Amino acid sequence: MDRRTPVDDRTGRRIVPETARRADRPPTRYGSRPTMKDVAARAGVGLKTVSRVVNGEPGVTPDTERRVQEAIEALGFRRNDSARVLRKGRTASIGLILEDLADPFYGPLSRAVEEVARAHGALLINGSSAEDPEREQELALALCARRVDGLVVIPAGDDHRYLEPEIKAGVATVFVDRPAGHIDADVVLSDNFGGARDGVAHLIAHGHRRIGFIGDMPRIHTAAERLRGYRAAMEDAGIPVEDSWMSLGATDPERVRRAAEAMLSGPAPVTAVFSANNRVTVTVIRVLAEQPRRIALVGFDDIELADLLQPGVTVVAQDAAALGRTAAERLFRRLDGALVAPERIELPTRLITRGSGELPPAG
Repeated sequence: MDRRTPVDDRTGRRIVPETARRADRPPTRYGSRPTMKDVAARAGVGLKTVSRVVNGEPGVTPDTERRVQEAIEALGFRRNDSARVLRKGRTASIGLILEDLADPFYGPLSRAVEEVARAHGALLINGSSAEDPEREQELALALCARRVDGLVVIPAGDDHRYLEPEIKAGVATVFVDRPAGHIDADVVLSDNFGGARDGVAHLIAHGHRRIGFIGDMPRIHTAAERLRGYRAAMEDAGIPVEDSWMSLGATDPERVRRAAEAMLSGPAPVTAVFSANNRVTVTVIRVLAEQPRRIALVGFDDIELADLLQPGVTVVAQDAAALGRTAAERLFRRLDGALVAPERIELPTRLITRGSGELPPAG
């Protein structure tokens, strides 16, 4: 044994440097991927021969194919499917810009978009705007710079004129959950106004007159529409709305907690709460669990385990998967060359009664 070679004290085996074990492989060149030219040079064949092997085409002898496959393995070559697809004139990729990838509402929406994209042989690239208009614009333009063929956007901002040059250049764009601002574009929405009105009317039908509303930022389309639905239901029932019964703002738990506790305190507290999205509903449930009396609750958006609570949570449910699927199908219709005017597609909501919205006024 060469005494200059290090030995493992535990096993007595020589420690062979990684470079010695893999001397047959070239060093990794990060940021410089091996090409078909590299494979051809290593295998000693022409570029066309490599192309035939990579694409499974006939006309290559078994011995030549073996040499090419060995070169591919040694170099770690991967076929450039994006360029190949583009050359054949099919869609290569689409971008999906969400508000928050961690929000459970966007899980089925994203999955539905991905399934439609997959059925069309396209790759889906997800990104999150974090409800920041500047980040949304930066992400959308970055995806366009990387030559995506289409965009599905849940907007964070209210001015989308920055996308006009991209749309004119052929990037199909569909907005979902909220409409685009200052441009004409396809949009797929839920009936936010009608759903909120139905949810509040349900509370009124069970005897409530003092109903609180806790929603998202008022500049957001869905928040504004759900507030409008709340007001319409109260007006239809001839119930004047007090300012202290309404609270819009960030959906962080501390803000929502303060709003709920304020509505539930004082000499004439609310007897029911309409929470205008899933994140608000989760915090409101925690606040109501601390109350000495039972408060009715209807939430907009379904939440996980809502049926297992006591009582179960009554909700106005959106079909997030249908939103994503409809938007993606509309996008691919555009990519297939459909020359139709932009449309506003509105999907219905559904009231699911589980117990919390059917509680009578306490006291």
